[in-house]
Amino acid sequence: MPFRNAATLQGWLEEFLASGDHVGFAGTVRVIPQDGADGADTGLVGVQFERLSTTTAIRPEEPGSARWLVSFEPRDTPVSMPPEQVSALAEDLTYVARLCRFLERKSAEYLGLDQP
Repeated sequence: MPFRNAATLQGWLEEFLASGDHVGFAGTVRVIPQDGADGADTGLVGVQFERLSTTTAIRPEEPGSARWLVSFEPRDTPVSMPPEQVSALAEDLTYVARLCRFLERKSAEYLGLDQP
């Protein structure tokens, strides 16, 4: 089974959530089914922040790589917030970074590679 299919990613996401690393995150994370070339699963995890309305996704860097990247879509308007909200957003971004590293570890294990 390809490691980037929706079922595998959903299992990994559930494992991450069960670990308790999601505590304090204000938002939602979900696996988004996405077909690549020739119907291949490409792997995509969508992140919706409660404090920021920017479309964000965690995706593999390239086929065959265990490396994952966080992508932030451009915004049409600037965001302004007081320092308390900036601090809370920083905690949410730390959560997204932990999830991204978790997906890298799981991918490397699946591929039999050294940790990225």
